[in-house]
Amino acid sequence: MKKCLLLCLAALTMLPAAGYNDHRGHNLDSLERAVARWTPDAVDKASTEELAKLNRAYRDLMLGYNVLNGEKSDFYARKALAISRAQGWAAADADAYRYIGLHFYGSGQYDSAMVYFQAALAATDQMAAGALSPTDPEGYTEQAIDDAYSSLYGTVGNLYNVMDSIPQAMAYYEKAGALFEKHGWNESNSILHYNIGETWMDEGDLKRATLAYDKALGYAEASGDSLMIVDAWKGFGRLYMEQGKPWKSLPYLRKADAYYAVHPDDSPGFRTENLDFMKEVLSRQKLLLGRLVGVLVGLALVALGWWAAKRIRHSKRVQAEAASVALTERELQVLQLIANGKTNPQIAELICLSPETVGWYRKKLRAKLGAANTAELVSIAKEKGLV
Repeated sequence: MKKCLLLCLAALTMLPAAGYNDHRGHNLDSLERAVARWTPDAVDKASTEELAKLNRAYRDLMLGYNVLNGEKSDFYARKALAISRAQGWAAADADAYRYIGLHFYGSGQYDSAMVYFQAALAATDQMAAGALSPTDPEGYTEQAIDDAYSSLYGTVGNLYNVMDSIPQAMAYYEKAGALFEKHGWNESNSILHYNIGETWMDEGDLKRATLAYDKALGYAEASGDSLMIVDAWKGFGRLYMEQGKPWKSLPYLRKADAYYAVHPDDSPGFRTENLDFMKEVLSRQKLLLGRLVGVLVGLALVALGWWAAKRIRHSKRVQAEAASVALTERELQVLQLIANGKTNPQIAELICLSPETVGWYRKKLRAKLGAANTAELVSIAKEKGLV
């Protein structure tokens, strides 16, 4: 499932399930000015209460800059970590470790990301084992601990996903889903199962994708979140497109586009992707209609002789085969970037898609051009003059 995707969408699964202080829509400059007075000497002399507030401010900046400026997000995460580690605040440690890991994740440094995600899990284990809380003398609540675990499980699952380690990804997704279900966090479960559906689509397992999208839609409807309902519609649109059922796909995609059109800031990358699906479905629908017309014409021409009918059928088949390998403008764009040696995260950043969606295009291009791997894909594309 997995930034302008795992950003548009999968970035959401990386957020705590039970809520957070979101400063992305606020004046981050003013918050930065407020913490700028905290010199190293001032930090050394600060009270525990002051340190707790400063650590929270650093983590708010870390979160606020996560999408806007990865370098700043990483900087403030490390500032927060310097305080929390010295104080033994496990929850703050886990939070900072996770966002440092996300910085590496976003730059495609997956091994480094995993190191920090594992450190975050270890800090969460300390929470569960009774570590001290700076805000609650009785320690961390069960909900706070489950919130931390579920966010990390989803994040680690996404990391395994983009590394194509699907069984490991699903194992972590299952852990996250169990905690979402336990606390009734329907929004998080909807996002999770949408990502699972996207993953199974990429893997070509349409049966499992159907089950995942069904769950995503069910949780979305239970939550009452219109954006999540629309995202599930988009998933079904893609599913029916791959099943060769454009008459079922188009209604879902059109409903999704109608929502995205009047809510442009909700999921900007998703509308572009949804429009690409609509173009593909319309193209396939046109092809199916062409085949139907071809059949009717063939029947009408039976009286003209067997040879004439055979030539018509052959002509239709050749046209259909040619159309089936025709590439859309977006596919050609992704293909050119692949030929230029770009990785999935790099391509995702350049054309504002998620790494998972780029991976789906990569697999789709290999299937269309009959390539077993990326090297063969580039070679065939060059032979055909596509790049």
